[in-house]
Amino acid sequence: MANIKSICVYCGSKNGNNGNFTALARDLGHMMADNGIRLVYGGGSIGLMGVIARAVMEKNGEVTGVIPGHLEDLEVGEKNLTDKFVVGNMHERKRMMFDHSDAFVILPGSIGTLDETIEMVTWKQLQLHDKPIVIVNADNYWNPFLDMLKHIVSEGFMTDYTLELFEVISGLDELLPLLERLPEPQIDPKNTLF
Repeated sequence: MANIKSICVYCGSKNGNNGNFTALARDLGHMMADNGIRLVYGGGSIGLMGVIARAVMEKNGEVTGVIPGHLEDLEVGEKNLTDKFVVGNMHERKRMMFDHSDAFVILPGSIGTLDETIEMVTWKQLQLHDKPIVIVNADNYWNPFLDMLKHIVSEGFMTDYTLELFEVISGLDELLPLLERLPEPQIDPKNTLF
């Protein structure tokens, strides 16, 4: 069983057009707080990012926000967090979020969310980490992305192995049972190539 004390959540800095996604972010925040799981996220107060952070905090959970200085104003950095780090650039942000997390959960979002997701899958493919990565495919939001990955496999640019590096669930009710079933990560982050 994976020992999950903190989850990095990648999600949109907008709410999107589907109101279910705002509820999804709120419900995930409440679930994490209720189960003593710290939220690690991009530090913003807007969009789904802000929704999940406030949901964790309103239930007295713990939140670590990591935001680059140049986005502090654009993403309107959330003020009331357990811990907040303002870093120099996006690379520092990704690395710090990685270092503070035991697992990654992906909610709906835009190209930033895609970038973060693909980077974590790539790092796992390169055996730089073995942490769980879970895509929440609520209302089939991520179907086009998943279809694209299957297309890449069919075109011979990657193998099915890459598709085994992450899990896909359709709802939050599957998340904690899934994390409990997954094995403990085996790669020592001190021995990676970072």
